[in-house]
Amino acid sequence: MNYREYQQINRRKARQIHVGSVPVGGDAPIAVQTMTNTPTEDVEATVAQIRRAEKAGADIVRVSCPDEASTAALADIVAQVNVPIVADIHFHYKRAIEAAKAGASCLRINPGNIGSAERIREVINAARDHGCSMRIGVNAGSLERHLLEKYGEPNPDALVESALEHAKILQDHDFHEFKISVKASDVFLAVAAYQQLAEVCDHPLHIGITEAGGRRTGTVKSSIGLGSLLWAGIGDTMRVSLSAEPEEEVLVGWEILKSLGIRHRGVRIISCPSCARQGFNVIDTVSKLEDRLAHIQTPITLSIIGCVVNGPGEALMTDLGVTGGGNGRHMVYSAGRTDHTVGGETMIDHVVELVERRAAELQEEAARARVAAE
Repeated sequence: MNYREYQQINRRKARQIHVGSVPVGGDAPIAVQTMTNTPTEDVEATVAQIRRAEKAGADIVRVSCPDEASTAALADIVAQVNVPIVADIHFHYKRAIEAAKAGASCLRINPGNIGSAERIREVINAARDHGCSMRIGVNAGSLERHLLEKYGEPNPDALVESALEHAKILQDHDFHEFKISVKASDVFLAVAAYQQLAEVCDHPLHIGITEAGGRRTGTVKSSIGLGSLLWAGIGDTMRVSLSAEPEEEVLVGWEILKSLGIRHRGVRIISCPSCARQGFNVIDTVSKLEDRLAHIQTPITLSIIGCVVNGPGEALMTDLGVTGGGNGRHMVYSAGRTDHTVGGETMIDHVVELVERRAAELQEEAARARVAAE
């Protein structure tokens, strides 16, 4: 088996829906999602947070709508941002109707806690009338009582049964623009539930490990759980749930996708852990480059290796690279080939300049290709 065959991921075929302008499922790219944590009625703070998430690469952003003040603010928020907004709705059906009228692209609901059949019908009609899709959000921490009594505890069977029961409610009303999530904070439970659900339906799936923890622990748990699902071809939208700012969730989500070769955005730095052989301070260099190259959106690979043991080999597989050398001079590689040397005192500025120049070249090439295609 060659290298490319190892990289092959056979994605599950889901029917396609839309969250605003973002296609979900089918052959559409896996969308990266996050959620605001500002009071939604504070329009200025919420818009500012959404814009930071947009800059980090968010495709979709969810906002909580627990009360009338939140849905009243939603129209102003939607008008000021560029990404589709998902309104998070619990219990009160009127909030869902208000959110649909205010311009939400999707309603995150649990049909079972909306209320009577008539109320569910009103929410579905509002979604249909205003072009909203829906997400059925099942969570191990809030399963229905009858399922807990049946299974004794949250387990994959219970999560999947809950999801399919709610999906049937929408389908019985001839509403099919929805995706499903079956989240749990336990990695094994969540992965098993998604795997089981993926086998019995073609609904698009929003994947996540809920309440994963802080920046470090949550990143590790999410990487294991989401990475397992994505590697198996499962997932159409995703959220990394961290006790951290929304833009951090987005950045981690992108790193997971980039690590699996599923989507590419910005600079992917391949760097060594550093050791006594290093010709420059690798840890400090990488930290500074990550900050200074965060604005680059064009996919570029950059290797930063402290010595010549692995540096030349890594540079063969990256667009640009630097390998530590002697006497304060370090080798710069371009397209896998040695190009020139640079002094340690100017290396970071020089690498930033090279990356920005390469990004501009790639953008020009893409623009010419688009014109030629037209």
